[in-house]
Amino acid sequence: MQNNKKQAVTLMIQGTTSDAGKSVLVAGLCRLFYRQGYRVAPFKPQNMALNSAVTLDGGEIGRAQAVQAQACNLEPHTDMNPILLKPNSDTGAQVIIHGKAMTQMDATSYHAYKKTAMSYVLQSHQRLCQQYDLIIVEGAGSPAEINLRENDIANMGFAEAVDCPVLLVSDIDKGGVFAHLYGTLKLLSSSEQQRIKGYIINKFRGDISLLEPGNQWLEETTQTPVLGVLPYLHNLYIEAEDAISYQAHFNNDKLSTETIKIIVPVLPRIANHTDFDALRLHPQVELCFIREGQAIPPADLIIIPGSKSVRPDLQWLKENAWDIAIKKHLRYGGKLMGICGGLQILGNKIHDPLGLEGTPGSSNGLGYFNYETTLEAEKKLKQVQACFQSHPDIHITGYEIHAGSTQYDNKESALLLIQNPLHQDEMDGAISADEQIISTYLHGIFDHPQACNHLLSWAGLTTQQQYDYREFQEQGINLLADTLEENLDISAITKLLKKN
Repeated sequence: MQNNKKQAVTLMIQGTTSDAGKSVLVAGLCRLFYRQGYRVAPFKPQNMALNSAVTLDGGEIGRAQAVQAQACNLEPHTDMNPILLKPNSDTGAQVIIHGKAMTQMDATSYHAYKKTAMSYVLQSHQRLCQQYDLIIVEGAGSPAEINLRENDIANMGFAEAVDCPVLLVSDIDKGGVFAHLYGTLKLLSSSEQQRIKGYIINKFRGDISLLEPGNQWLEETTQTPVLGVLPYLHNLYIEAEDAISYQAHFNNDKLSTETIKIIVPVLPRIANHTDFDALRLHPQVELCFIREGQAIPPADLIIIPGSKSVRPDLQWLKENAWDIAIKKHLRYGGKLMGICGGLQILGNKIHDPLGLEGTPGSSNGLGYFNYETTLEAEKKLKQVQACFQSHPDIHITGYEIHAGSTQYDNKESALLLIQNPLHQDEMDGAISADEQIISTYLHGIFDHPQACNHLLSWAGLTTQQQYDYREFQEQGINLLADTLEENLDISAITKLLKKN
């Protein structure tokens, strides 16, 4: 159904904690209401994450909002996440507004800046309201962080500003779900408490009848209904907002088919680790993220990932003996790949004349390619279409998001050709003469079946099963929407939309 109102209805999902299930719940509701005929769009006022996506309008937003846009059958847009914070230290972050990096701020400065940031948030929300019937909003962290309530733009501050109802979700798998729900409510102001129209309990396992006394107590004590208890979905996959999943996707076929082992160092400022989700879920890939202090195991392929602070992460690699491990890996015939920041690390030098990542200066890269990279204040943000130079029939779509400009050595072969309809195709990345090492700026390169097959074949996987990561994503979103439809009181939620 389509809403005849000029303005969209807004519904907000807040959580009792980080990782309570807000992102996946919004994605599932987006798909559910999209299937019911609503023109629905996702929205997150403020996001803090190192996983990001590039939009059609040439901006940068949180990766979770791109997935939620997919659930709405929409291309992601910068208005879906007007404020994105990308941490570059324990106390500071890059501030991205309407898709563009504007400045660097420490936590204290940004807290004072929130009044200004709210104006950008409301501008984006208003534009979405003029285009869609329903806006489903994801909060950030918890609304009960009393030290952050002043000038809040991410949770109740936003809900109060746009006068929208709120559903509160909590993860029972972590324990203490009733304390989380009741405690969160009691730490809110009276007007904020009245905005919470229902509770959702996430990741429940076991006999639901054992939960009913707790639900009844919560409803009677707070006069607010539990609108649903969602089961723990063992086979659910939705891209992570920021945290790395160290749990490998288990597939019984891995026991009886040829497999390949890929390892990825967890850099201190690793960015866009969702690049590896397609590999983590592949039935013939054993993907391992290697953290600091862990032994570096033998592997078929090592991938150096993207980085928010490439020179410090390069130094971390050397301090943790990855440079030595990589040399040994290559001597034994293993393959090596660098993506984005990893591309820069595999080159000869990385220059930072402006001090964008700290003290101005240059760092020696690992030296596997002759190119050099200079970090620049303005990011390169674009969606691209490309093909492998050696296999022009294998086409890829992906995105670039990096602060460096790389001057390639003309003597080295490019990995990809970036197709540019306005002028000559551009070269991307490199491939070594012995074809043992490759690099690229392109994120999402493993998401396409043909490209993934080609790269895994290069890495040593000779016989491959059919696998389509995009189809796997769609199955996850549809499974989530089906689960919400079966386990939530959708009629009660729909009534909230009509009342609003």
